[in-house]
Amino acid sequence: MNFKVGDKVVVISGSSRGKEGKIIKTLKDENKVIVEGVNLVKKHKKGNGNETGGILEIEAPIHASNVMIVDPKTKKRTRIGHAIDEKTNKKIRVTKKSNEKLD
Repeated sequence: MNFKVGDKVVVISGSSRGKEGKIIKTLKDENKVIVEGVNLVKKHKKGNGNETGGILEIEAPIHASNVMIVDPKTKKRTRIGHAIDEKTNKKIRVTKKSNEKLD
C-alpha cells in the first residue's frame, strides 16, 4: 500500500464518491484506510461513570483501491510512482501527473 497517514486523498467509488480528506489511519493487514469525514457510520455507545452514552458518528475503514491521492500541484487525483532521490539515494514517492515529490 502506497498511502501514509496525513496524505490528502479523494474517494473514487462508493457512497462517499468525490469526497476529499486526510488519512487518519492505515490498516496495512486489511489493505484499508480511514479518511476523516468519509464513510461515516453511526455507533451506539453505552455510557459509563465518566462518559455519556449516545449515538456517535465515526469514520469506518474504506478499501485502499477506492481512494486516490490528490496531486499537490494540480489538485487533481493521480497515481503514485516511485523514484530514487539523487541526494540521499533513497526510494521516494512521486505523483504520476506532475512528477511532484510526496513527503
